[in-house]
Amino acid sequence: MRSLVLASRRGPDAAGAGELVGELKELGARAVKVVACDVSTRAGVAALLDEVPQDHPVSGVVHAAGVLDDGVISALTPARVDVVLAAKTDSAWWLHEALRERGAEVGLFVLFSSLAGVIGSPGQGNYAAANSFLDALAEYRQAEGLAATSIAWGRGPRGGDGRPARRDRHRALGS
Repeated sequence: MRSLVLASRRGPDAAGAGELVGELKELGARAVKVVACDVSTRAGVAALLDEVPQDHPVSGVVHAAGVLDDGVISALTPARVDVVLAAKTDSAWWLHEALRERGAEVGLFVLFSSLAGVIGSPGQGNYAAANSFLDALAEYRQAEGLAATSIAWGRGPRGGDGRPARRDRHRALGS
């Protein structure tokens, strides 16, 4: 991929956005645009896709959105479940639907899921459910003959403070 659009709620103001753009250009990207967009809404996804130039149509999607709101099942309210599902499931579904409606033939549709959706994770029932949906969406797309891969990531390397290592924090623009 040589032309990239990176969407996050914070857009160009996200921590590490400028550094990431520089790294991508060093790796050979010709054009990298960072935009602020809430892809958890159908309108947000439509607006994002409307900005894609006709001469560089969407050829792939990498969905790496996510929000954590940890809590035991008995403490989860509908609002706490909704915020996690919106970031992961709604956004992935709206991307799927919008691309299909526009007749976009993407050769890449990657969903960053989590091992929590496969084996569960203490205090993350809402997050596990959202990731299970991503895995199911990939299966659904594949059954429809559409490109899809769901990558169920496990816990990555941690720094001495228990947080992801600095280089790993720069991999995403934030949520």
